[in-house]
Amino acid sequence: MYYSRHADDAIRTLSKMFGAVLVTGARQVGKTTLLQEICGFGDHAAGYVTLDDALQLMNADRQSGTFFKDNPPPVFVDEVQRAPNLFPQIKIILDAGKKKGQFYLSGSQQFEMMKNVGESLAGRLGILNLPGLSLRELYGVAFRDPFLPVDGYFADRQRDKADISYSDVWNIIHRGSFPELCANPEFNWHMFYAAYVRTYIERDVRDLAQVGDEVKFMQFMTVAASCTGQLLNVASLARDVGISQPTAERWLSILVTSNLILLLKPYHGNITKRTVKTPKLYFLDTGLAAYLTRWNTPEVLKNGAMAGAFFETFVIGEILKSYSNRGVLDLPLYFYRDRDGGEIDLLIEDAGILYPLEIKKHADPQKSDAAKFALLDKAGTARRGQGGVICLYDSLATLKDSDKVIPINLL
Repeated sequence: MYYSRHADDAIRTLSKMFGAVLVTGARQVGKTTLLQEICGFGDHAAGYVTLDDALQLMNADRQSGTFFKDNPPPVFVDEVQRAPNLFPQIKIILDAGKKKGQFYLSGSQQFEMMKNVGESLAGRLGILNLPGLSLRELYGVAFRDPFLPVDGYFADRQRDKADISYSDVWNIIHRGSFPELCANPEFNWHMFYAAYVRTYIERDVRDLAQVGDEVKFMQFMTVAASCTGQLLNVASLARDVGISQPTAERWLSILVTSNLILLLKPYHGNITKRTVKTPKLYFLDTGLAAYLTRWNTPEVLKNGAMAGAFFETFVIGEILKSYSNRGVLDLPLYFYRDRDGGEIDLLIEDAGILYPLEIKKHADPQKSDAAKFALLDKAGTARRGQGGVICLYDSLATLKDSDKVIPINLL
């Protein structure tokens, strides 16, 4: 089953603006399938080359000068990060021809790839970071605007929404957002994620990041997953796994740049200070986080101690997807925390206005759920817009003044 991906419009737009388009994202989020669908490059069609093929990889690595003579553009090179020598060749061809949409590139090891791209293709390359399947994609919803809790958004969104039951939400959170697992309900959840983790560590981490102790790295991933939705504490991560803090920081960077976790920055009126404050850690696939932390069924997960953290992680991920699928790389998403520990789960910054959101796993919202929005009024750092409480209530409703109760199916 092929799910229509909402990033397709952004990729088509980038191909008209740049000579090369790079689609990054975690392993198995559907990068290859999406580009093949858009560009018409089938597995065995002319114009498609995968560097998973040992012979093609050898040619690309050792004979980069002739590689594109054998595979002339327009061409789709899959797993392009395996042959960094190709990037200077792409630059030469683009500078000579000045044509748009000549190279389509994909790869999951963003942390290895981006330095090569930055050195060779600055200004010649459009980049899109593809997330896992969104609720909109899973339910065939055509609506594609980024989420923003304002009346105009809700008016448009309510014309195209899906009915999602309470049990469906927890099934989706537990199963995760990898297209192959979603498209094949008969696939064993545990076996899929066991193979995924093994492949990730063996191919991405060991080969490209020189992680010496794979067992400890697996432990590190597990501890990180248990911290989803929490403030990042690198010292605690290092202590729990038995590694040094610099090693923990390096391994954390691997998880971030390979698109497995998000470090959500705290909002600060001074932009330069946002990068030095403690972020919150979120796993970008809740199914993977559930596998690592041994929540083996949806029922156990929704009734467990981490249910609130997983629901919050899921909602943050869905909002992120609505922006990433439109080609937004610099996400306008933050959280708020003051010196006294007062916290707002999510802020969306748009045109100088902050839109506050609280995320609750219950289905009976109260006015008190939005009480913390007043922290922004006291802080006086920016103008506050409409806010909302995202929860498992079944319809859009006014909570207080302009603040809304927002059901899952309006994300």
